[in-house]
Amino acid sequence: MTAPRADASQEGCVNLKTYHADSIAKALSQIKRELGPNAVILHTRTYKKGGLFGIGARTRVEITAADGAHAPPRRRRRSPSSLALQAQRAYGASPRPSTQPRGVAVATLVEDAAALSPSDAAPSPAQPQTSAATDDSLAAETREAPTDADARILARSVVREANADAARGALEPDLVLRELATVKRLVAGVLRSNRQGLSGPAPADALVERYAQLLEQEVAAEIADEVIAVVREDLTRAELADEALVLQQIRKQLAAFIPTANDSFANEPPTDGRPRTIALVGPTGVGKTTTVAKLASIYKLKHGRRVGLVTSDTYRIAAVDQLRTYANIIGLPLKVALTPREMASSCASLASCDVILIDTAGRSPRDEDRLRELRDFVRAANPHETHLVLSGAASEQAMLEAAQRFAVASPDRLIFTKLDEMVQYGALVNAAARIGKQLSYITTGQEVPDHLEPGSGDRLASLVLGGACVR
Repeated sequence: MTAPRADASQEGCVNLKTYHADSIAKALSQIKRELGPNAVILHTRTYKKGGLFGIGARTRVEITAADGAHAPPRRRRRSPSSLALQAQRAYGASPRPSTQPRGVAVATLVEDAAALSPSDAAPSPAQPQTSAATDDSLAAETREAPTDADARILARSVVREANADAARGALEPDLVLRELATVKRLVAGVLRSNRQGLSGPAPADALVERYAQLLEQEVAAEIADEVIAVVREDLTRAELADEALVLQQIRKQLAAFIPTANDSFANEPPTDGRPRTIALVGPTGVGKTTTVAKLASIYKLKHGRRVGLVTSDTYRIAAVDQLRTYANIIGLPLKVALTPREMASSCASLASCDVILIDTAGRSPRDEDRLRELRDFVRAANPHETHLVLSGAASEQAMLEAAQRFAVASPDRLIFTKLDEMVQYGALVNAAARIGKQLSYITTGQEVPDHLEPGSGDRLASLVLGGACVR
């Protein structure tokens, strides 16, 4: 494990040092030892180091600090970005400059971090320090007033470390909770520091707590920032003190990031006179066949529609038999298509149905030949709706890559499956927002015809915020 490294710079009487470490706890511990408990944090960031083409790279923490006696004064930013202004409005920080000393005292932060990571905070043998003159750009950067972005960087780092340690079993559950609770203290400490010498109330605790919760659930930083910024701007000071109202507004803003289809199980027939034709595409193992069976059961048993099934999944062992079993139980016709031409003729043979549901073979997102073959099957069926099925149990990166690769099939809807296997739901919000397709359904288990719901942004937002059960 890499030891913390400090780069020192002397400018007049100002003692600035930049620390690089593998964790916040290590960096803060060294700051306290070298600069004292009254040292202040001036700048923070995280970055990747090592690895090959980004693979296997380690996340490092960089914190620039100064001793409290010589903290440089706050200076006005010449052109604050719109995101910085949003963050300032979100947390109640004023963009007006102040001549008060600024920065975050590290004493409390170090104590919190040390309590959470005793091994990290323990004194280590003296490390050789590399001294170098700080260039003009770094000197200018470290003189900038700490922004709410600094708090977010610290908070995200704590959340990432807690989640990683929990996944490895390196932390007991109570320690995980304590580490995540530190997020609130880190954020609130920066926000209070930013308000020194300014009028107005401190930011509402409810906003800080919910922001930390969004990060804990792995909601993308830009989404969490915007949600909190809008809520902070829309609500009055009195309303921000109402935790229930804050939660309601955060849920509403979070749900707005999720496009949803409002025509699930639509009763109106298509205008072209054909049966409503619905195709499901997606990677292997995401639950397409089970989802087709659920949709078929609901259409027939709950909505009284005449349903026909078509499958082209002849690659997976017993895939046709699985769907045939469902079809026999429900009492539905089933057609098997081995080629795109057979797909077209199978759909034509079911013209007397109200709804045709098509189960396609799962494809690896990296198998371009099979994806082109899938595209030909879908084109032959000419569906009114093509739903991309993604497993919520997959990583966000895997979902986004699948969405990119399966674009050849021209999906216009999105289905998230296996929500019952998830622990954190932020990836669903991130994926839905970035893919940009309407969420049509979610599945929360394997039982047919149960455990399938129409897509709802409010439902996913409630899962993220802990106000709903998967089932």
